[in-house]
Amino acid sequence: MENNVTPVERYPPPGHAKEIESMSTVTCSCLLGDNAKVRLKLSKILHEQAGDLYGGDTEADSIPVCEVEMKGCRREFFANPTGEQFPIGQPVILEADGGYDFGVVYSVGRIARKKLSLKGAGEQLLPILRAASEKDVQEFTEIRHREPEIRDACHKRIERHHLDMKLVDIDLRLDQQKLSVYYTASHRVDFRGLVRDLAGEFRARIQMIQITTREEARRANTQGPCGCVLCCSSWLQKIHANPFAEKPLTQEGMGADNHSFNTIGLCSRPKCCLNFSKGEKNGHACRHQDWPEPGATVKARDGDAVVEGVDIQKKSIWVRFENGQKRRLSLDQYNALIGRK
Repeated sequence: MENNVTPVERYPPPGHAKEIESMSTVTCSCLLGDNAKVRLKLSKILHEQAGDLYGGDTEADSIPVCEVEMKGCRREFFANPTGEQFPIGQPVILEADGGYDFGVVYSVGRIARKKLSLKGAGEQLLPILRAASEKDVQEFTEIRHREPEIRDACHKRIERHHLDMKLVDIDLRLDQQKLSVYYTASHRVDFRGLVRDLAGEFRARIQMIQITTREEARRANTQGPCGCVLCCSSWLQKIHANPFAEKPLTQEGMGADNHSFNTIGLCSRPKCCLNFSKGEKNGHACRHQDWPEPGATVKARDGDAVVEGVDIQKKSIWVRFENGQKRRLSLDQYNALIGRK
């Protein structure tokens, strides 16, 4: 890593990662910690070994694009009009909403442009202002040291206003002109009084951001039961768009243990890695064991029918007929219905 990134090695302070044992508060969502170094190392390997997969370099005809990681494992794309070629892991100063913020370059060149095209971002990108100096890194580190105090103050204000919400994390921008408060709640929360109190105490613009449990796990940036850093914190570009509609995906007969410990992650939702497990998809398991695929149209003795759902764990199949009637069948009943021996 470059010389001007040397302060990165001095953060986080000893014992910081041990102060939290659950996801009730963020474990380590800093940019300059050990987990961040692992992510940057993986990104460097990607650039070294897969940079030529995306064709010729067309960046000369446009403003270079950089993917920048900010606090809370949040990655955004920025234009780089400075003319400098930033290496992976370079701290930079970014233009933010009415101010500036701190980030670390995560990907550049072909890789960054490919990720941007996959993301489909159509809005104009904000620019990178300059490379961060050691003074900027020191200011960022000091703000991170202040965050436990700010979090405690937010907790006290929430209790004072008797708000039914869970404080997840806070993010004070580098220019200290904006304080973002991340929280989870099961219903709508009237936090107008809380915002007034926080704005008066910290002399900053307050932004309240409600997040899902998956986003909470991403910001926790901790290890899962497998011993590795969470997929959503380390390499996943986008988490599930509607996690509340998901169902566990593990199937019987796949050599997997069907206990919830093995299927449910720290976010209390199905693990992201299940989507990438061999033979994990419903269709694969259904074809392997002669189970019908959801959405398949079959010709039954009583008329055409559509398979609406398959629950292999409960050994049941939901079928909807043309007349609107729905029936729950076992596999043997389904085979008899369609005339399969």
